[in-house]
Amino acid sequence: MLFPPCCLACDEPIIEADGLCAACWGRLRFVSKPYCPVLGIPFAADLGASVLSAQAIANPPPFARARAAVIYDDLARQMVSQFKYGDRLELAKFCARLMVNAGDDYWGTPCVFVPVPLHWRRRLLRRYNQSQLLADQLSELTGFPTHSGWVARKRPTRRQVGLSSKDREQNVRGAFVVTDTFLEEYQGQHIVIVDDVVTTGATVEAIARSFKAKYRNKVNVISFARVVTGPIGAI
Repeated sequence: MLFPPCCLACDEPIIEADGLCAACWGRLRFVSKPYCPVLGIPFAADLGASVLSAQAIANPPPFARARAAVIYDDLARQMVSQFKYGDRLELAKFCARLMVNAGDDYWGTPCVFVPVPLHWRRRLLRRYNQSQLLADQLSELTGFPTHSGWVARKRPTRRQVGLSSKDREQNVRGAFVVTDTFLEEYQGQHIVIVDDVVTTGATVEAIARSFKAKYRNKVNVISFARVVTGPIGAI
């Protein structure tokens, strides 16, 4: 009674912990079908299961599929910022629950969660890797393991915030490497790269490219939020 559970976004009292109040829940913009089967970009109308977005046609990604739980709008930005920079680690459980629903077409086959790695210097400053926390929660919810040692960030990179699409790609090009641990432990599972936000996709694409081409049809991406530019439904 003295410390009731509060909304993760606005701190209003709620009935159950690790959730949102009705008002904030109503502000989330969920990514749901119909969407591009490759990039998960939402469409305004159902154009058929095989119709791809213009982005997927013009620039085919080096992975099989990407899915996100919500569109990266003001509320999602606030939550991600609190989680990433504000020590609000309890957000990992809430975000992962939504990510499990978003990736429901992944879980029919064996998967391994691979969080986007931080360089050790940034990990030391931040004290935690938010993608690792999301991967651990996804592992708990689905029963599939997490292997954070399969991909390493071999050099520090600038923060992606504020960079153009071209600069983001250049910033992370060659920054990731698949480790010997992957070659020793991989047994044919689908590899699910876990990130908090997919903006231009530069980071997850760089990680996917670090895997040899023969593995890339097994690489998927899951994130809490993704940036959607232009009107939803543009193809």
